Amino acid sequence: MTTPIQMSSNSSEPIQQPQGVTVKTGKDMARVQVTCPHQSGLIYAVPGDLSWVCTDELRPAHAMAGFFRELIALNDPRVESLMQQWGLYYRSLPLDSETEANNEA
Repeated sequence: MTTPIQMSSNSSEPIQQPQGVTVKTGKDMARVQVTCPHQSGLIYAVPGDLSWVCTDELRPAHAMAGFFRELIALNDPRVESLMQQWGLYYRSLPLDSETEANNEA
């Protein structure tokens, strides 16, 4: 999956980086580009000990959800403070299979 990138047709203008979150997946690697006028970076998601179970397309979601779940579970005040400073919060959600099982019970 690739988020479309707008390219300038005027060759005299520099090509602007896409703004926002852009996910590009390929064989055994995904790149998540996060860009705004003030910050820009890439997050790479590759098969790892805990992220190999998902398809190439879903690996970034699997890896980031698992990473944030475990990061929060550390209960480290430094992590909590840093996330608050950046206005980031994470909450695990039930999986569809868990929701269906609870509805059947």
